[in-house]
Amino acid sequence: MFAKRRSAWERERDYQDPDQDLDWGLEDEGSEWDRYLDWVPTDERPIPKFKFPVVLPVVFGLVIGLAIAAQSSHTTFMQEAFGHLPHHHPRAVSTPPIHHRGRPTPTPTTPAGNPAAMDCTITVPENPLSARGLATPYQLGGGCSEANTDLQAFVQATILDPVTGTLSVYNPLVITAGTTPAAAPVVPTLPRHAIVDLLFGFNGNILTQVGTDDSLREGNCVNGLPGSPFGQVSYCNAAAFFRAANADIAAGRLRIPALGAGKDGLACPTTRDFTMIDQDQSDNVTSLYLLMANGQTAQKNTANSARLTGATTAANGSDNALLGFFLDPALGCTPMTAPDLSNPGQTSTSQALDELAAAASQAAPIALTPVNDPMTMVNGAFSIQKTDLYREGVDQPLLPGNTNAKANAQAYCTNLVNIQAPRLMLDKALTTAAQSPAAALGNSLFTFLAARLAGSFTNLNCQNYGLTNPVTLTMDGNGAATAAVLNTAPQTATGFPVRAAMASASPSASPSASPSATATVAPAASASATSSASASPSASASPSPSPGG
Repeated sequence: MFAKRRSAWERERDYQDPDQDLDWGLEDEGSEWDRYLDWVPTDERPIPKFKFPVVLPVVFGLVIGLAIAAQSSHTTFMQEAFGHLPHHHPRAVSTPPIHHRGRPTPTPTTPAGNPAAMDCTITVPENPLSARGLATPYQLGGGCSEANTDLQAFVQATILDPVTGTLSVYNPLVITAGTTPAAAPVVPTLPRHAIVDLLFGFNGNILTQVGTDDSLREGNCVNGLPGSPFGQVSYCNAAAFFRAANADIAAGRLRIPALGAGKDGLACPTTRDFTMIDQDQSDNVTSLYLLMANGQTAQKNTANSARLTGATTAANGSDNALLGFFLDPALGCTPMTAPDLSNPGQTSTSQALDELAAAASQAAPIALTPVNDPMTMVNGAFSIQKTDLYREGVDQPLLPGNTNAKANAQAYCTNLVNIQAPRLMLDKALTTAAQSPAAALGNSLFTFLAARLAGSFTNLNCQNYGLTNPVTLTMDGNGAATAAVLNTAPQTATGFPVRAAMASASPSASPSASPSATATVAPAASASATSSASASPSASASPSPSPGG
């Protein structure tokens, strides 16, 4: 019933075509933990996606997908928590020569998609950074269909008026190649000197950008390194957008809202907070589409929702959506939004807005994409070059020239363990009372987040650095987590001298940032999931310097 899915490094190993000029350059059934699920509140049927092996009590290779139907201000999303390497095993790693800025190269015009392997193509229209380009539907190709929830692709634009510092959001439509939109996309009115950022997301495995004439060069599009795509994500014009946004911030034209404090008294989390990140932070988008029974798609906006009766909501797996639509409400926090030009009169979140907010206010230690993120590795090996290229797409500082890749990975794992587990326990009362993004996987937001941490630890190979998975899960007969025990005792990695190697690379906290929750929360060791989450922390964690700058 479930197709076997190869890991990213296996797929890169098995398919390398030296003649292509590339930009990016289940056997048996299992429990619900094994499946990639599509779930909506009014339809609690899990839709199997692909299978992953599980070893209890620790979740290995966990992948979670969710869909929550958008109603008024409550937005839909699918959250792929982690698991891009379902059959990942520890491998010897090597660090390619350091080259910080990879140059985007046009994608071949007709790369082969492989729906069975969950690989698809997406055609970028002409002049993608213009109003006309934004309103021209992107086409999902390679034999894939937007009607298949496993293979849906999404695009999200964030737009800056550099003269005034005004931000807006627009969600370009993706249609299946050979079809037409269920409703014509809204044509946005852009500022005269608009600078547009395009971020891509995908519910499958690898999404390859395909150009229309010279659209990839026009859009400054990046899919990864030659022969090694990021996988689900890619971007166009991100570096230029963030450079202009940061200039506007420095000039006082663009003001980023303060994070504020949550109900727990700590700073609200961001996408760069070790209290909520997973194995592949800053990935995928918050765009929403309407899906008709005949497979046609339309932008998700007020007018289309009223007119296209019977349509369902399609959404992309996103850490950003987990933060903005589940964790923020549970903690009493509010995500940054901007006017949505694809839904006139409404506001929306976006991945780029989340990154701007995180860059402005996240206090140290700051979680930045590490070299052991599965999306930044090359054939199972660490790649500083690919990690830098990924970071450039989400406005993260590049790795210092003297970065020790193994120390970078170790520091990330150490902070993940020592910072996330304590805050999960501190907020247990709040997240236990909150709706689970996927009841088939966890009976509350708390158990869902605990399982997500457990899987991230394994998929980042944190055990290679002398660390122990801090999470033990209790499952019911259907494979849903009903309880979690978190060991919150501070751990010390044994592989490399992280403090000495990384001290010079640790970023400074923003002067305006709220006091960091991540540096101070550390409840008593081995706290049970049944203990009170309102208890004050009894110890102070000593975080490793933020890995890699």
